[in-house]
Amino acid sequence: MNILLVEDEARIANFVGAGLREQGFHVDHCDNGNDGLAFATARQYDVIVLDIMVPGKDGLAILKSLRRGGSATPVILLTARNELEDRVEGLNLGADDYIPKPFFVEELVARIHAVLRRVCGERQNVLEVGEIRLDRISRDVSCCGQTLRLTGREFNLLEYLMRSPGRVFTRTQILEHVWGYDFDPSTNIVDACIQRIRKKIDRNGASWIESVRGVGYRFRKPGSGA
Repeated sequence: MNILLVEDEARIANFVGAGLREQGFHVDHCDNGNDGLAFATARQYDVIVLDIMVPGKDGLAILKSLRRGGSATPVILLTARNELEDRVEGLNLGADDYIPKPFFVEELVARIHAVLRRVCGERQNVLEVGEIRLDRISRDVSCCGQTLRLTGREFNLLEYLMRSPGRVFTRTQILEHVWGYDFDPSTNIVDACIQRIRKKIDRNGASWIESVRGVGYRFRKPGSGA
C-alpha cells in the first residue's frame, strides 16, 4: 500500500517512515505543504498522513483543497494541537481520523488499517460511474453533485445497470430482477421506467443509459461517448 507522509519535523518523519516501511508500506515523504499537495494530486495513495503544522500550505488547507477537488483518499491528521476546535475543523473538512503527538507508530499503523477497512466497506456500498453516484445504504443518487429524486423501482433499475457498465441487459432480465415478473412481450413497463430515469440523470444531451436495438439496455462506460 502507498502512503504519503507530509511532516516537516525530520525526527518524526524518519521514525514514522521507517516504522511504516517495516510494516510493508511504500512511503513517499514531503516536508512542506506545497510539495505535499502536489504529490497528493499527482499520484495515487491509499492513505495520506498529514501534519497540520507544516511550512507552506498547512495541513487543513491541503485537506480542503483535496476535498474540493473531489479526492476521496483517506486522510489521517497528525497534530501537536489538542484543542477541540482544531480536531472538529479537520473532521468537518473531511479528515478520516486524527492522532495527536506524541504517538506510537504501532498506533498509527492500527489507525491506517482501521481507516482502510472502513473506506473499503463504504466503497462496496457505493457505485460511482462517471458523474453518477449511487449509495446502496442511504439509497441516495446524485449526478454532478446534485441529488436526484428516484422512485424505488427507478433506483433498483439504475442500480442493476450500474453494477456492470457496458454490459447489455435484456428487457426480460430487467423485468425479472426489478419487478419479479415473467416477461410479457406486450408490456412497455421497462421502457417507460428507463425514460423516466433518463430525464432525471441525463445532462448536456448525453444519455447514460443506452438502448441496444432488439436486445435491451446498458449503462454507458465513462469515455465511451454519448
